[in-house]
Amino acid sequence: MVRARLKNKTIFMTGGSGFIGSSIAERLVDKNKIIIYDNCRRFSPLLKGILRHKNLTFIKGDVLDAKKLGKSMPGKPDIVMHLAAIAGVSSYYKMPAETMTTNIIGAHNVLNALRGKRLKRYVNFSTSEIYARHADRVREDGETVQGEMKERRWTYSLSKLAAEKLSFCHYWERKLPVVSIRPFNVYGPGQVGEGAIQIFITRALKNKNIYITGNGRQVRAWCYIDDLIGGVFACLRAKKAVGNTFNIGNDKAAITMVNLARMVISLAGSKSRIYFRPHVGTDIDLRVPNIEKAKRMLKYKPHVSLEKGLAKTIEWHKKL
Repeated sequence: MVRARLKNKTIFMTGGSGFIGSSIAERLVDKNKIIIYDNCRRFSPLLKGILRHKNLTFIKGDVLDAKKLGKSMPGKPDIVMHLAAIAGVSSYYKMPAETMTTNIIGAHNVLNALRGKRLKRYVNFSTSEIYARHADRVREDGETVQGEMKERRWTYSLSKLAAEKLSFCHYWERKLPVVSIRPFNVYGPGQVGEGAIQIFITRALKNKNIYITGNGRQVRAWCYIDDLIGGVFACLRAKKAVGNTFNIGNDKAAITMVNLARMVISLAGSKSRIYFRPHVGTDIDLRVPNIEKAKRMLKYKPHVSLEKGLAKTIEWHKKL
């Protein structure tokens, strides 16, 4: 497990009960004071293991409640991580207005709650979705794509892009020490929500059919949770990270969806069969990051291969 060298810091996290947030908190809580502010829309099993930790404070609250958010913010936080958002493809279609409102206004409320406070780092969690359908070794300094107006899927990417831009407005106007991270297809133990790998593994372990939308030739580059967290911690250490956006992912772990399903079935020793069905909306054809900037500025390097990461995740699911 990746652990940070941080200690004696006060760290405030919105959305900390989700997969990524709880994974970060788990690695920081022994030597730092962690305050998680979350409405518990998603709750990772990992958080249950540290809820009673002496260094953890959990506050149930919504980022749209600006008054409660402001009161919950510590007087002198060292690090603030903003992860709270409505995510998951089904959410983009079922609740597009709530998705945009939560992700944009929520970020606005968090940033406003920090006025007058001196931080060491504000970490904004953005998304690789801002690169739209065809993201082939995309770079942070390239153009983002908001997609066709009538397509609901892009409500999420547009809202996250707006939140990212807003955080940099606060960096430019009042020197808030902002770093923004664009994660690429993160998976691993503790995942909740609609991640394909989690769904594939859960079904494979029960020998149930695995369904893939489209033709299965869509390509994703998968990043094991430890490698993502290594990138997050690098952003906290490197002074020159401030004022920058970083793609964090594993460009060596690209695979088609059908081959991903086959690998999961093989590693799980499953009898599951693969079936295809139409996608309800717009799908992503290709999503592979260019991580040269993170390598150069953060000394970031993903270490966990897809096969090794899947094996670890399968073993974790077997113990549930």
